Amino acid sequence: MGIEIERKFLLASDDWRTSVTHSMSIAQGYLVGVRALREGAARASVRVRVSGEQAWLNIKSVELGVSRAEYELPLPLADAQSMLGTLCDSVLEKIRHHVEIDGWLFEIDEFLGDNRGLVVAEIELPAVDAVFPRPAWLGREVSELARYYNVNLIERPFVHWNAVERDALDATPGTA
Repeated sequence: MGIEIERKFLLASDDWRTSVTHSMSIAQGYLVGVRALREGAARASVRVRVSGEQAWLNIKSVELGVSRAEYELPLPLADAQSMLGTLCDSVLEKIRHHVEIDGWLFEIDEFLGDNRGLVVAEIELPAVDAVFPRPAWLGREVSELARYYNVNLIERPFVHWNAVERDALDATPGTA
């Protein structure tokens, strides 16, 4: 069984941009999404993801937090594009930037469309308690806040967040 250990953070500044080593466009949609999860009709989200000429089917368990079961299987590009166009209610688009700090990879997702303005950094870890670098541009941790999960951004995009939810973006690291 695949286990993903991932922590998610808001960004305190744009200083990370000078360290980007690679960027890619990503489009993803959910075959089993937040409604089925919320209603208890599913125990995992199932998404189709396309980036360039590559495509994947991703299955992720529903637990909140930094550790979840995850499986990722390659798909033929034409099949994935067809699934996005016909089987998904909506497609989330983002640009993923890679930033390496002291041998650690931070994936910084800059969301587009109805999620424009939301930028989140993720880091995958070998263990829940792994120590990793904390560059000054890394802001408040949001790993346990479901509204930042991609599956939830499809149903309730950033453009629809209320003032309290948006104010959390400006909170000092470690607060709110």
